[in-house]
Amino acid sequence: MQGVLSGFAVIAVVIGVGYVLGLRGHLGDQGREVLTKLAFHVASPALLFTTLAGADLSVVFSRRLLVTALSTAAVAGVFVAVGAVRGWGVGRTTIGALCSGYVNSGNLGIPIAVYVLGDASLVAPVLLFQLVLVTPVAVTVLDLSGGGGKGPLWRVLLTPLRNPIALGSLAGVAVAASGLRVPDAVMDPVTLIGNMSVPAVLLAFGISLCGSTMPMRGTDRQPVLLAVALKAVGQPAVAWALASGVFGLRGAQLLDVVVTSALPAAQNLYTYASTYGVGERLARDAVLVSTVVSVPVLVGVAAVLG
Repeated sequence: MQGVLSGFAVIAVVIGVGYVLGLRGHLGDQGREVLTKLAFHVASPALLFTTLAGADLSVVFSRRLLVTALSTAAVAGVFVAVGAVRGWGVGRTTIGALCSGYVNSGNLGIPIAVYVLGDASLVAPVLLFQLVLVTPVAVTVLDLSGGGGKGPLWRVLLTPLRNPIALGSLAGVAVAASGLRVPDAVMDPVTLIGNMSVPAVLLAFGISLCGSTMPMRGTDRQPVLLAVALKAVGQPAVAWALASGVFGLRGAQLLDVVVTSALPAAQNLYTYASTYGVGERLARDAVLVSTVVSVPVLVGVAAVLG
């Protein structure tokens, strides 16, 4: 329980600093946009590269990862189906699907894994799955839906390689798979740059809250409600059902997959929405509300299954 509370406290403080910066205008009118672009084009790719370059790729074959993949696909599929019926658009529906199943496995998942699950490496399968598969697929869809798909077929097929987030992820996996050790002279500055990613994302998110209306109002009310319901309740419920009923996980393994599935939507989803100019309010509200709602959910899961 301490890990849940401390993880949320860190996030709240940094977002609060961003809110104050936006309120006082210290970064000017373009502060949020600059931080968002810095995170998307420079810091986040560097963070993904350094994280994955030293990762143990054998975790991709674990049953825990299969539970994560299936539960993510289930809730994202529900949102996509509803979005298609309601005509929410490809880009907006993609952002909503991400908010429904893309968990905050980094800046919140790591401290919770340490304090609640007792091992930071337990969040690695989720992190790898999201960085290696979900992120490249999502940003490719966003690229193509925004006009990136116009042109010859070879250009469409190479869309993931033109996206900095996908490129950073794939480069890190390539290094990990090859077994090569990146020299410190190269890795150290990349690591330093990558360390800016989480603070930049959280500060930009805090700035975006300045002058904003209350969440879950206007035309985005229904998509936000659906995304939050799927993220906070649907995904951990599906993960529990699959882990215990299908894969026979018990004890610590069951707690692991359910806790990680109950994590809120990641803040970097707002960065993606802002970068592509689609579903920004949907991402902001879904991340904010799911973060608040996930506190009692995580505490309850830890108490029941722990």
